[in-house]
Amino acid sequence: MEKEVEKFVIIGLGLIGGSLSLDIKANRNNTVIFGIDANEEHVLKAKELGIIDEIGTEEDLIDAHWVIVAVPVDKSIAVLVQVLDKINSNAIVFDVGSTKNKICEELRNHSNRRNFIAAHPIAGTEFSGPQAAMKGLFVERTNIICEVEKTAFVFQEKALELFKQIGMRIRYMDPFSHDKHIAYMSHLSHISSFMLGKTVIEEEKNERDIFDMAGSGFESTVRLAKSSPAMWTPIFEQNKEQVIKSLSEYITNLNIFKDLLEQDNYKEVFKTLSETNRIKQILK
Repeated sequence: MEKEVEKFVIIGLGLIGGSLSLDIKANRNNTVIFGIDANEEHVLKAKELGIIDEIGTEEDLIDAHWVIVAVPVDKSIAVLVQVLDKINSNAIVFDVGSTKNKICEELRNHSNRRNFIAAHPIAGTEFSGPQAAMKGLFVERTNIICEVEKTAFVFQEKALELFKQIGMRIRYMDPFSHDKHIAYMSHLSHISSFMLGKTVIEEEKNERDIFDMAGSGFESTVRLAKSSPAMWTPIFEQNKEQVIKSLSEYITNLNIFKDLLEQDNYKEVFKTLSETNRIKQILK
């Protein structure tokens, strides 16, 4: 007996949604992927590039086996509620947003909460849109799942199988801890990159000087400043408290380092750099 074709609906056809689609198509047989995006050009581009098989509509949610929500976090709650209201009882829904506390709080009493998996694949590039989608983006990347105990076990099993098929490692975490740790490990680094870019643009008025003098250190540090403001502004809003806390600690360290330079205390500068060098053992 031929295996039933699995129907995926992906809402949000940018880097993450598009890359998930490509990896699902590459690693899973008998699938058909429908794409939905508020930007009609994204839908048409995703279809043209073969990222999706069909252009989807809200009605496709009714008989979908899987629904993946990959929209900016300020839109995700409303979209997830609409999706959970519409799906059949055997559908699996997961999001990919980098904030989890508010989403989990808002969905905790939904009648179809058991069908939902709060996920955050820690993967990406500084590029956006369907043209940025790439195969293999999630290989050896960590996928954090929050409140897994609130998802029906049968859906947990199926989702874990899918995540592992496309190469993800799984980590479980409560939503508050997720948002706290990700503020330091991701959100702070993006702010740092944006503000470094801002500082250089304001000081170096000649764009040619920036281009000619930008070394690999500057390029690698400012790379994240190329990321989409439409995606990152809502992330900073939703994780405001944790982001402010991490920023305050970062600013304190910057001021301490500034003081050491003003005091010509290069012994302490060397000590600070040497202690921080331990990151080489952590991030091998």
